Amino acid sequence: MSALVDVQDICKVYNPGENEVWALDHISVQIQEREFVAIIGQSGSGKSTLMNMLGCLDVPTSGTYMLHGQDVSHMSDDELSDIRNKEIGFIFQGFNLIQNLTALENVELPLIYRGVSKKERIALAENALKKVGLENRMDHKPSEMSGGQQQRVAIARAIAQAPPIILADEPTGNLDSGSSREIMQILKELHEEGRTVILITHDNGIAAQAKRIIKIMDGKIESDTK
Repeated sequence: MSALVDVQDICKVYNPGENEVWALDHISVQIQEREFVAIIGQSGSGKSTLMNMLGCLDVPTSGTYMLHGQDVSHMSDDELSDIRNKEIGFIFQGFNLIQNLTALENVELPLIYRGVSKKERIALAENALKKVGLENRMDHKPSEMSGGQQQRVAIARAIAQAPPIILADEPTGNLDSGSSREIMQILKELHEEGRTVILITHDNGIAAQAKRIIKIMDGKIESDTK
């Protein structure tokens, strides 16, 4: 069975030439369907660049990236956008919610771009918010919610259309310990339901809750433990 994520010998070089920076230096990694993987590294290690590659937000300078059997390494921005819409649900540290929209409207918004009908959009958004325990907060705006609740809205938005991959970038970075535990519990439940969860973090305690830990340092994979 081919891997869901198959990265072979990718490099990402900024400012090629005299002042070039190798953000990723010949990285190869495979992630199977239904894995729960943490990618850990300190600031400047290359983990955010790797996340951008895995999330089809950027393309490598060299090497290949096969996602679900498709070579996405040389796709155009529009093609990458289509892949992201179909394959990946993003959760970011900063929540990225629109302040003048309710929780329900925030979750619904990406579904509008995907051409989902209004009736189905509302049903998907309501189900996703129920799944993260916010059935009583659907009409609240971000300013009326705690950080933990806002992150749960962001998770609902990421999972509304059941993408196979959840890519979470420092999802507990702005949260207190109680909210962090809640968010990690939701990610574990999503994994148990069959999603592939890729978690980017600098926190050893958060990474330890994944089933596999890939440690990145100076643009290279230092260790990969299952």
